[in-house]
Amino acid sequence: MWEPLLLSFTLSLITTAILLVIGVPLAYWLSQSKNKLKPVFESVISLPMILPPSVLGFYLLLAFSPNNFFGKFLDQYFSVRLLFSFEGLIIASVIYSLPFMIHPVQSGFQNLSPSLKDAAYTLGISPRKTFFRVLIPNIKPALLTGIVLTFAHTVGEFGVVMMIGGNIPGVTKVASLAIYDEVESMNYDAANFYSLVLLALSFVILLFLFNKKWKTKIF
Repeated sequence: MWEPLLLSFTLSLITTAILLVIGVPLAYWLSQSKNKLKPVFESVISLPMILPPSVLGFYLLLAFSPNNFFGKFLDQYFSVRLLFSFEGLIIASVIYSLPFMIHPVQSGFQNLSPSLKDAAYTLGISPRKTFFRVLIPNIKPALLTGIVLTFAHTVGEFGVVMMIGGNIPGVTKVASLAIYDEVESMNYDAANFYSLVLLALSFVILLFLFNKKWKTKIF
């Protein structure tokens, strides 16, 4: 009964951790970049927010398939198959939830005063230390927002995980797929259980996100 929920939470935690590592530097680069191709990068990153999940899932399905170049390359040289695997779900979730980490953090960096970084450089602080010890501490609310939104969005995934994971019990059958299966089987009690847990979790996450007192206590 609890296995799909634990699988969902594990997937969400791993996805959030990965996006925290790669998303924050990318968000910083986007906030500072004057590259002419910046709108293109921002558009690509934001696509999962407006694309139907089935569209993204379909193209990832093709990419991960051993019959196509990328999937065939991984299979032949690394013996890795992403299709219908938990690892494939992680990669798909990272792509699908990327804008939910990038946008809040990018906004946080953009709202910082340029004098903050200039003052650090004037004091002889290296760019790396300035990033981690000066800039990051000053965008904690934006960072927390990105973490919470990424986790919540990943928990609620359905279309992408259905296309990539194949709904395998104990491997890729997350809570959203379990609800679908139970409804199809007319087992409404089990579907209600999964739904109530996700509903309660979503409410707590949103309450935390909008409650400034709780965020202040953390920081």
